Amino acid sequence: MELSNRLEESYAQNIGESILYLWVETIREFLVEKSHSADSAESPVLKKTTEEVAEDLEDYFSPGFQLPKCQDQIQALALLASEGLEDEELPHIKHGEPITDRRSTFQPHLAPVVTPKQVKMVLDKLYENKKIASATHNIHAYRIYCEDKQTFLQDCEDDGETAAGGRLLHLLQILDVRNVMVVVSRWYGGILLGPDRFKHINNCARNILVEENYIESTDDPAKSGGKNKKQKSKKGK
Repeated sequence: MELSNRLEESYAQNIGESILYLWVETIREFLVEKSHSADSAESPVLKKTTEEVAEDLEDYFSPGFQLPKCQDQIQALALLASEGLEDEELPHIKHGEPITDRRSTFQPHLAPVVTPKQVKMVLDKLYENKKIASATHNIHAYRIYCEDKQTFLQDCEDDGETAAGGRLLHLLQILDVRNVMVVVSRWYGGILLGPDRFKHINNCARNILVEENYIESTDDPAKSGGKNKKQKSKKGK
């Protein structure tokens, strides 16, 4: 009954919008809370890496739930740099509309990628922009489909916004998009947003995926992911 009430409340607050992801998040958070309350063991101490790491992060690291793990990007991308990036073409980078809430601004960026080298190239290009480089956080996630192995090469980066990269990658997985990289820049405005910051990060990502035709703008967005993302990859070339 408690879960049902939460789902109904989420629906009522977002009438006219796609609520599939919101319901998934609501169910996940409900189960995490129950798991957390049932576990008497103490949770490991989490290091605070951002101004807003607060009580809400206990949910994201509770026993019984794991977000997609963000790997250490530095060593892998450093190796790629030594292999010669001149053989790869820089993908075309799109910049989405920003979202501002209580003086914090979030802006998405998207690029079609088919190799990890292109991921580094996109990041390097974005950081050439002084405004983007000065952002408090540049969270990113990507998914690349390997046709020969029929598997995904995917990873994410929090850039100090704990759990944001994993949640962003989780969104890409739910939407079943491939051969795409999404970066969300956040400029912190001095007011703590709590869990709302994650909502804005994912909404930014969803919006630019819709704008670039990786997903549909209304119900059942995941169905359009495979076809559209392949078309976008060809355009990027």
